[in-house]
Amino acid sequence: MPGIFSSLPLLSRGSWEESRRVSDILRKETVGGALLLLAALAALIWANSPWSDSYHALRDTTFGPESLHLHLSLGTWAADGLLAIFFFIVGVELKREFVEGDLRDLRRAAMPIVAAVGGMTAPALIFVAINLQGGAAALNGWAVPTATDIAFAVAVLAVIGSHLPTALRTFLLTLAVVDDLLAVTVIAVFYTDDLNLLYLGAALIPLAAFGFAMQRGVTAWWILVPLGIITWWLVHQSGVHATIAGVLLGFLVPVSRHVKGKKIAVAERVEHRIRPLSAGIAVPIFAFFAAGVTVGGLSGLTSTLTDPVSVGVTTGLVVGKVVGIFGTTFVMAKFTRARLDDDVRWIDVFGVSLLGGIGFTVSLLIGDLAFGAGSLEADHAKVAVLFGSVLSAVLASIVLTIRNRAYRRVAERDRVDDDGDGIPDVYQGR
Repeated sequence: MPGIFSSLPLLSRGSWEESRRVSDILRKETVGGALLLLAALAALIWANSPWSDSYHALRDTTFGPESLHLHLSLGTWAADGLLAIFFFIVGVELKREFVEGDLRDLRRAAMPIVAAVGGMTAPALIFVAINLQGGAAALNGWAVPTATDIAFAVAVLAVIGSHLPTALRTFLLTLAVVDDLLAVTVIAVFYTDDLNLLYLGAALIPLAAFGFAMQRGVTAWWILVPLGIITWWLVHQSGVHATIAGVLLGFLVPVSRHVKGKKIAVAERVEHRIRPLSAGIAVPIFAFFAAGVTVGGLSGLTSTLTDPVSVGVTTGLVVGKVVGIFGTTFVMAKFTRARLDDDVRWIDVFGVSLLGGIGFTVSLLIGDLAFGAGSLEADHAKVAVLFGSVLSAVLASIVLTIRNRAYRRVAERDRVDDDGDGIPDVYQGR
């Protein structure tokens, strides 16, 4: 079966090979995380340079048809439009995990599922405790430190974890997927204003048509893309955040299909096609327009980071995630039959818990939804998200690098003696 978008116009051989090389690079977790970080860093530098006005002017430039209520700023297009592509990938991944992955077996997935719940609950409680005196406006940001950026977290693990147990990566992926599901639920339930049931009901028509087309094996982009765009627009008009449309469309992609007795991994193929667009364009552009906060020099940064909203977000990410993820995992292992994989140690779980504090993409989005894009609280939350995420990444890197060295020493010690002299080859300089 041809892959999705296979009916796009053919490129020349050289152009096609170059495009494929670029796509392969963008599918690598480390590259996606690096692009996200570079985009956010570029935005921060520009927004705090003498040319900061030009950054804000660019972000606030509007375009789009007024008649469709889509005359939006570039920043809004990035958050509502491009980020829907990222959430489409999230939906596909969730579907795969529920049908064929670790989430299919609840007994096996129980520990990372509970860890994900704890990893969202503890940061929220910490944020609320710190901002109790700030009133309802401040408390509206309780969900900002609850999200984990799966792409960035896995990218860090991929860079430093060459010898870490495979089970540890599986634990992080399962935890992050459940975290994404919970984050989507939070956005849909708590950050939806003025719900229009007529538009929401109308969105079910193109959504069902998209699902039917996917089930029937339709791969033509000129059918699937318009159905997706119409679904997105109707959800956008309904008052539900438009990125939810991406999740719903992703959920409707079949995991696999049998054609002439052969099993075809449909979801994997679709994800393979769309991920470079998400990792290489959608998420970095969103980060570029979301992270550009003018802090006003060192004194402004100090003032921002000591604001209760910022303290709540930073503490929630750096401390709350560890307390929630590590704490619930330990309690489950202590008082239930759930157990860690034999290859994983508790210090490894601690390192992964620190990785859970990398918020970035979804946390930046929730910050705008909670406080309103451009507000002082939203800007403080964004700075705190960036600071807390980088701090969590650094601390996690220290812990997991030490563990990676320990596992590498074990691997070298146990390396097979290929020449049969009874001495591991590593000690002979091989």
